[in-house]
Parts: sequence; structure tokens; C-alpha cells
Amino acid sequence: MKYVITGSLGHISKPVVQALVNAQHSVTVITSSKERAAAIEALGAKAAIGSVEDAAFVTQAFDGANAVYLMIPPNFAVTNWRTYQDAITANYVQAVIKNNIQYVVILSSIGAHMGNGAGPVDGVAALEKEVATVPNIHVKVLRPSYFFYNLFTMIPLVRNMGFMGANFGNTNEKLVLTDTDDIAAAATEALLHLSFKEFTIQYIASDERHPNEIAAVLGSAINKPAVNWVSFTDEQSLQGMLQAGLPQTIAEGYTTMGTALRSGQMQADYWNNRPQQLGKLKLEAFAAQFAAVYNAS
Repeated sequence: MKYVITGSLGHISKPVVQALVNAQHSVTVITSSKERAAAIEALGAKAAIGSVEDAAFVTQAFDGANAVYLMIPPNFAVTNWRTYQDAITANYVQAVIKNNIQYVVILSSIGAHMGNGAGPVDGVAALEKEVATVPNIHVKVLRPSYFFYNLFTMIPLVRNMGFMGANFGNTNEKLVLTDTDDIAAAATEALLHLSFKEFTIQYIASDERHPNEIAAVLGSAINKPAVNWVSFTDEQSLQGMLQAGLPQTIAEGYTTMGTALRSGQMQADYWNNRPQQLGKLKLEAFAAQFAAVYNAS
């Protein structure tokens, strides 16, 4: 089988590539970095160097593939996040159609059921929708939740202000957390077996904890038991991200996503379709990773 993997050698894509190569499949990895080519080839895969914003390149890279793994790479240099996402979606769909790809695995997100109102998740919701319109195709959508490693971004806040926070967390709802290894395992399972039919959605979660618990556990891990969770207003959240140097479109997107979490809309479909089994990594185990990064920074 021939596979094409987007996402270069990121947290999710790299273990997927390793598993597919180990199973003796032909794997092409799309990367925008020439420097990644040697690492990709060292894994036994082929590097396709180019940008997913280049429609002709994507179509060529997908040539001959039986299955593809699609994710929209983050890009903090864009001036309009949704325009960037929609352009990549169009390129992916065109490449899938022109190459008659039969199996597609999509990295989406919790909140994609909303379609609109979840910030950057709206873009991957559109990717889901557009790929689903392609005839004679089988699609597996992976919807993980809040990545554990996103909590690393709160280290400066903890160090300088002594608390964690966002514009959500002031309700009784738990925050659904996901380890990227659990996402990679789900993607690998789907791609190796290709047993999914038509259009299916799989939620992926590793733990479910209230933000107050998250702050308490991580605070204890760094010997700062007084660390608590503070819920910001939307304006405070937006201004904080802008002051931290995030572009306007990115800051606005994350603020909107936080609003959707606070309202309960973003995780609503997850709770209605909660997976029977959660992943391996739990908050207490992640706390050791958090402490190591905190102490090294």
C-alpha cells in the first residue's frame, strides 16, 4: 500500500510514519522543510518537499496513493487564519479527487460539530465537510480535544503570575484532555487496517479534568501548591495573547474557541458520543513532563 502523510514529522505524524514503514508500506511524507528530508528518509519514508498551500504540489504528491492522512499545519504568520485553512482544504480535496484516493484519515478536533463559532476548529470542520462530498470515498475523522502539551504555553503565566488561566473554566464542566500519542495510535490503527467505511467520526480523549484540578495537580508537581486557575474575560484573554505577540487573527481565533468551551458548546457532541475507553496518559503522569519543562525553562 502507498500512503501519503501530511504534517511532516510532528508529534502525531512521526509515529504514524514509523508504524506504516515498519509494516512494509510505501510512505511519502509531505514537509515544507528541506532540513527534515534526511530525518524522513532515515525512517524509511520518502520526503516530498513543498507547501500544502501549493495546489499543484499537493496533487503531485498524492499521485498513486491508496490512503492519505490530512492535517492542516499551524501557521502563526498568516493574517487571516480561516482563509489559510480554506485554501489548504481546497488543495487537499482537489488532490484527493484527481488521484482517486479511496481512503482519507482527517485530523480534526472536538468542536467540529458546531461548524461555526469554535475559532480555528471551524476550518477543520470545513475540511471534514468538503472531503465528505467527494464521491466513492471512505473517510475517518479523528476528533481529539485539548492537547496536553498546550498546557506548556501556560508556564510563563505560572512563573510570572503564579496562576493558570483562560477565558473558560468557571463552570462545572471538565476539560477533555488528549495526549498526541493517543491520537497517533488511533491514526495508525485506521491507516493500517483501512476498515472504515463511508464517513465515520472517532473522538479521542486521554483524561477529563476540571481546570481547577489541572492547576492544582500541575502546581503541586512544580512545588507551587498555591497555583490556581483564573477565568479571564474574553477581552482579557484577547489582550493577553496580543501582548504575548500572537497575531490578531490567531488571538481572536483562540479567544472564540475559549468562548465555545465556556458555553459548553464545544464539547457538547463529545459528551453525547463519549468514547468507551480513554487513552493512556493521565494528568498526574503528564504533571511529571510539565515539571521537567518548567524546571528547564
